[in-house]
Amino acid sequence: MDVAIMAPFESFLALGGLFLLGLAADHIGRRTWLPRVTLLLLCGLAFGDAGVGIIPQAITDWSEFLSVTALTMVAFLLGGTLKADTIRASGVAILTISVSIVIATLLLVSLGLWGLGFVLGLALILAAIATATDPAATNDVIAQSGITNRFTNTPKGVVAIDDAWGLIVFSVVLVIASQLNGASTEGELGKIVWEIGGAVGLGIVIGLPGAFMTGRISDGDPLETEALGLVFMAAGLALWLEVSFLIAGMTAGALIVNLAKHHTKAFHEIEHLQWPFMILFFVLAGASLEVDALWALGFLGATYVILRLIARIIGGWIGASLGGLPRAQRPLVGTSLLAQAGVAIGMALVAAQRFPEWGSQIMAITIGTTILFEIIGPIATLLAIRKVTKPANQDS
Repeated sequence: MDVAIMAPFESFLALGGLFLLGLAADHIGRRTWLPRVTLLLLCGLAFGDAGVGIIPQAITDWSEFLSVTALTMVAFLLGGTLKADTIRASGVAILTISVSIVIATLLLVSLGLWGLGFVLGLALILAAIATATDPAATNDVIAQSGITNRFTNTPKGVVAIDDAWGLIVFSVVLVIASQLNGASTEGELGKIVWEIGGAVGLGIVIGLPGAFMTGRISDGDPLETEALGLVFMAAGLALWLEVSFLIAGMTAGALIVNLAKHHTKAFHEIEHLQWPFMILFFVLAGASLEVDALWALGFLGATYVILRLIARIIGGWIGASLGGLPRAQRPLVGTSLLAQAGVAIGMALVAAQRFPEWGSQIMAITIGTTILFEIIGPIATLLAIRKVTKPANQDS
């Protein structure tokens, strides 16, 4: 068969199979303790290069486009959870938990690795990477659970701002590590301010007109074309301006949900559009994982995993206590925020380029632990939600 015909033929078959796979994952996930996110990642591992290798290159070539699209949609939806009434009800808890987890992770992981004899600069970088979460997986598990209460609103709010803190911490740590190595740090502060501040500014530029212009054609519901227009404009401009598309999307989403009083449901269409993109995103993410990295973790990787687990549980417990969450829920907050994905890999790539002498260690640890946390994290989130929402613990 002609190659020009074969490539699209394979692509259509692969897309059809992946969407049906997503349907099966959703069906199984609703009837078992396995999140559909974990099932899709495992399917990606099985069908990708680490497994039987049947996903066509034409599909894997879309990986970057799909990941940016899916994560920008997630960012809009997470920003949409930051309604004024939600912030009034859970804002203190969200803020205290997110800050506590980031601080606890940075301190415990860096001090633990340093105390075991690792170079301070490397320990700080790995600790900063450990602050990253996976908003896509966490948000999808909460959606899959079908439960909406104060406990589920809290991790949604935390992951909405967690990576913002993480990016700030990571940027500052890079400067500190460079100084410890005796390198010049001129202009670094400006890059940090631009990446974060520029993203907030872009979110405002998109969110303000979006709040007033969308949802006026069809009785208060934004159309699919309006939703896609906002998502792709936010993602494209963020990449062009070299700012965080996650922060830009969250800022725009928060503005729209709070200012668009004529909307009956501001992100209804994004919710409808999101799942097909998420199926492809998670399967391709699983296909890109290198299982060999798990076996190469060694002592440093095992220590990193244990320290991150302890730090997130302790940080979540402290933040939940300060935020006034019920006593029974406090130990479970950190457990619901274990997933770690793309942002961590992005941080690792930047750090490995910046510090080539540590590059192999940084990449091996980050990739290996990301595989582990991406598989067990969603499971832990779902189990935490179900434990909290048992009748005896039901949170009103």
